[in-house]
Amino acid sequence: MGLLDSLLGDGRKFIKRKDSDAGETGKALEELRSSLYNELRTSEGAKRQQQRYCGPVVALSFNFMVAVGIIMANKLVMGRVGFNFPIFLTFVHYITAWILLAIFKALSVLPVSPPSKTTPFSSIFALGAVMAFASGLANTSLKYNSVGFYQMAKIAVTPTIVLAEFILFRKTISSKKVLALAAVSAGVAVATVSDLEFNLFGAIVAVIWIIPSAINKILWSNLQQQGNWTALALMWKTTPITVFFLGALMPWIDPPGVLSFKWDVNNSSAIMISALLGFLLQWSGALALGATSATTHVVLGQFKTCVILLGGYLLFDSDPGIVSIGGAVVALTGMSVYTTFNLQESQENTSKQLPKHSLPSTQQKPASEDNKDFSVNITNNNIVV
Repeated sequence: MGLLDSLLGDGRKFIKRKDSDAGETGKALEELRSSLYNELRTSEGAKRQQQRYCGPVVALSFNFMVAVGIIMANKLVMGRVGFNFPIFLTFVHYITAWILLAIFKALSVLPVSPPSKTTPFSSIFALGAVMAFASGLANTSLKYNSVGFYQMAKIAVTPTIVLAEFILFRKTISSKKVLALAAVSAGVAVATVSDLEFNLFGAIVAVIWIIPSAINKILWSNLQQQGNWTALALMWKTTPITVFFLGALMPWIDPPGVLSFKWDVNNSSAIMISALLGFLLQWSGALALGATSATTHVVLGQFKTCVILLGGYLLFDSDPGIVSIGGAVVALTGMSVYTTFNLQESQENTSKQLPKHSLPSTQQKPASEDNKDFSVNITNNNIVV
């Protein structure tokens, strides 16, 4: 009996210890969940979480994959399905995004927006309005122009962004980056020159689209980097404004007959897949602009064009011609050089902003000089273009 009692006692202790360990694990998980929840309850915490989990590489990769997917989906919708209403298609994209964001908010997973006094409503309104023109006119340009002409218009966005950032923020880029961007633009132009088809209405739309596209990227990047805005919080604030302006644009650009379109299961499913990818594209694009810059996001779009062209040549035996292939290689080389310059400048800025170790007493600097260095570091705390 003594041996049996001893074994039973040891068993009870073991079970209690297991229960205690399980309780501690559950408590730790609950504290982690509570910590993450509290982080999302403040705009500063939500911004830290976005920066922690969605750095430049993650955001750009996410945007690249979604962008390729939505190109195929929109080709299916506008080509095989025959849905010839580009503004209404964009309208459906943003309505879907608005519904999904409302669900996120109802589930308390939508990050909190910064206080209204930190960002004027005029900035939010301007971004929402500009986004409607940038997205709507982009789909219209893709409908009426060849892919080559559409890419030519996208090339013009790069110098427009550089000029606009200089005028608005006195922001400059190095001459090395200018040369790299020039190589990228020239390479993309050569790669797509064989697919140029001129259409007067399409050309007018493409030219008008350049300015709102550039301003849209600049505003998305600056509002996230200079304030505590996250991508989802900013989307929640701007999407209703974008929906309003897209509704106003529809009668002017889209042809009549959207209600008489054949809304069967197959067509509606294709349009909804495009809408879901549109939400992911908007979200991933906002993440990329918040993590990098407007210029880098444009370069990513041109990288996508070259990869699709070379991928078709290598994997599917398409023959775009030796000139187009050479242009794509030049563009990819320019993108690699541009990325290298970005990484070098990012490392230099990071090393400048690292806290200095305390100096020996004989080399201590006056407090006024320390404050001066601190203010300079804060002033120069910018994300590299």
